[in-house]
Amino acid sequence: MQVVLPDITAPARFIFDPSQSLSDDEYYDLCMANRDLRMERSAQGEIILVPPAGIESDYRNTDVTFQLTQWAKLDGRGKVFGPSAEFLLPSGAGYSPDACWVSNDSLAKISKEQRRKFPRLVPEFVIEVMSPNDRLKALQEKMAEWIANGSQLGWLIDADDQTIYVFKPNQSAPEKVMGAARLAGEGPVDGFVLELASIWAGL
Repeated sequence: MQVVLPDITAPARFIFDPSQSLSDDEYYDLCMANRDLRMERSAQGEIILVPPAGIESDYRNTDVTFQLTQWAKLDGRGKVFGPSAEFLLPSGAGYSPDACWVSNDSLAKISKEQRRKFPRLVPEFVIEVMSPNDRLKALQEKMAEWIANGSQLGWLIDADDQTIYVFKPNQSAPEKVMGAARLAGEGPVDGFVLELASIWAGL
């Protein structure tokens, strides 16, 4: 099924039929039939259309992913994925973090077929980079959902305010880190250090 919609500048949500949610395979087929649209799925079965990022947001996201990938290749314990990869959470949500790290042990538990689609797999570490059209509250809720579904660490980067919100399990509220020159990973990505000067500077 192909979907034709007007231009969007902020995430838009819609439901095909409130009484029938799409199976994982049906949702994957919908995404493949609309490759020009970036889709996610909420735990309630809503299909979320995510608009493309501006070039400054993409620059910052690419910088984050590049630094994480460099570290992961040297570290050797896991793999890094960017915003075109989507993961299906135990809640039923399907999300594409801007950057994430998945351990080799977790990857070994899924089949080759699952790796070629949207796996039911929760990255141990997720990063979201805010764009000008994003709402902080909505992204904070999304980060909390990652943690509630099994992620061990999450960073929400608000580069315009030079602030990072750090999410961890068993935490009543995220830790707020402001104006740091670098941020060190912990838990699953202990040893990773994100250099922030170029991310703060943007374009």
